[in-house]
Amino acid sequence: MDAINKYQVSADILSEFVEVAIHSILYNRGLYPQGVFQRRKKYSVPVQMCLHPDVTSYICNIVESIKVLLEEGEIEKIVVVILTRHHKPIERFVFEIATSSVGSNTSDQYLLEMEGSLRSFLLKLTVCDAMLQSLPEDCTWSVHIHTRESAAGKIEEKNVVQNFPWVEADERQTLLEDPKIVPLKSMKSDYFKLQLFVEESSKKKP
Repeated sequence: MDAINKYQVSADILSEFVEVAIHSILYNRGLYPQGVFQRRKKYSVPVQMCLHPDVTSYICNIVESIKVLLEEGEIEKIVVVILTRHHKPIERFVFEIATSSVGSNTSDQYLLEMEGSLRSFLLKLTVCDAMLQSLPEDCTWSVHIHTRESAAGKIEEKNVVQNFPWVEADERQTLLEDPKIVPLKSMKSDYFKLQLFVEESSKKKP
């Protein structure tokens, strides 16, 4: 298997996981009413997936865009940012990704072990609510990606922005006030390393 295909393997696995993780964060942090979620199974654990068409379409567009950059090994972090109704960031769910082109193990056993690791990530997300302070009402959310400098050219080359444009984030929507870090989970595989933690502002009032 060549390096391009190895990045493809990582992109397929990570983009699918990130999609489920975003839905899980939205549910567990109460950003939408529980009635708009449906219980499903992923990696052999129950997860909650939002059914609202606008939300699902937005997440699908995010994931499709991310997948293109993951295939090129251009993404360093994917961050789900929770903001107050005044657009002040108060939580950041950070997925740190380091992809590798030297992986060689593609056995079924290896993929099962990876599934088990990703299952542990989702289980951590389901209990993260108990580790974090309550959110104020009417919070919103967005997704930020941290890329290598060469990513801009790849975005244009692959036409990632054609139907779903990304814009440079305003610093005011990225920096938290007096944050603390809550580590959730990390893993290392033949194809990528993944670390998940939450940055939580000490001042969550709107």
